[in-house]
Amino acid sequence: MKPNIHPDYHPVVFRDRSADFAFLTRSTATSDRTIEWEDGNTYPVIDVEVSSESHPFWTGKGRIVDTAGRVEKFQRRYGKKGS
Repeated sequence: MKPNIHPDYHPVVFRDRSADFAFLTRSTATSDRTIEWEDGNTYPVIDVEVSSESHPFWTGKGRIVDTAGRVEKFQRRYGKKGS
């Protein structure tokens, strides 16, 4: 590998607040916020909206997403004119 061209690869905690789930892995992502992990060390923490603990495919539980009226709004805005 060429020196000084690769991003810093370090331990990071990814946290899914909706499922109260966090996991420690390595990543090039950075964050200003930190969290104390189970091993007593402090790591950067990145909050995510969906993880394997909250994704409907992995949990088998579907979530209802509020999308009512989106098709109608699209039809009003971009639908056929004059018919």
